[in-house]
Amino acid sequence: MSEELVPELPVQEEVNVPEMPVQEPVKYDPNKKYTWNTDDIFVINGAEFGVILNSLRSQLATEEAARILLANRANNTIEQVLARSVEAGVVKEAENQ
Repeated sequence: MSEELVPELPVQEEVNVPEMPVQEPVKYDPNKKYTWNTDDIFVINGAEFGVILNSLRSQLATEEAARILLANRANNTIEQVLARSVEAGVVKEAENQ
């Protein structure tokens, strides 16, 4: 009778892998300040879009908003006139006193 050769398997050492801590989801706190990058994307649904759009439209339809928008146009106009006057040399930079 011949002896059977049985290959010996290497003994596998038990590897101790540390458990990863479970992270709790971050909760929003309206009392904290948050930041984001300019290329981050925010997704809103149709209902949220409607609320924002209708809020802006209702505010812009008021008499007060019309006065503010007209004042803004007037401000932009006078800034353009001042810029042209500076570039033409009519208005000069004030010296520090």
